[in-house]
Amino acid sequence: MDDFTRWLSDTIGAQPGDISLYERALTHGSTGEAHYQRLEFLGDRVLGLIVASMLYARFPDEPEGRLSHRFNNLVSGSACADVARAIGLQTHMRLGKQARDDGARESDYVLGDMAEALIGAIYIDLGIDQARSFIERNWRPLLESAKAAPKHPKSALQEWCAANNRKVPVYEVTAKEGPPHAMRFEVTVSVKGFAPVAATANSKQTAETAAAKAFLEKNA
Repeated sequence: MDDFTRWLSDTIGAQPGDISLYERALTHGSTGEAHYQRLEFLGDRVLGLIVASMLYARFPDEPEGRLSHRFNNLVSGSACADVARAIGLQTHMRLGKQARDDGARESDYVLGDMAEALIGAIYIDLGIDQARSFIERNWRPLLESAKAAPKHPKSALQEWCAANNRKVPVYEVTAKEGPPHAMRFEVTVSVKGFAPVAATANSKQTAETAAAKAFLEKNA
């Protein structure tokens, strides 16, 4: 058994069947080979279903809104990237030279997508029960570590503005840089009467969230 197959067996908790599926799940488009994006599309949906089921069972008294906050955090790109790092996925990523030079091995965006692609591969190769086992084992620590349902920073900032008689915050993309597969967005949030606060992330939505969080940490 080679190192990759041994890692897969340990990580999945079962003997993989079609190794080519898993190789594709960890292959970046910069290689010019069949890559992870279709598997990521599938894995994203499988992850969402299982995480939603876990939350529904674990927090029987919480309303939909609080469950949604928990759900969004658990399926976020950064959470998926954390799982990817924890299982040692970085060692087995297949990247082209340009992606390596651009830092894709450390990118939350790429790591998160490949973690979801891995779920897609498990689902196709071994079925929903094995995919559920993999997700429950690796996402449950994240679920249990969040003792209270977190309020989304953008919602928290809007409520803070209302409580302090301020107009709603304004978000603006103030910079974009990097190649298409590793684009970075800088978003600045402005509230009248306060200095603007900026944050950078791999997506506009994530940058807006980070900017709102930074603003609250600075001013609230």
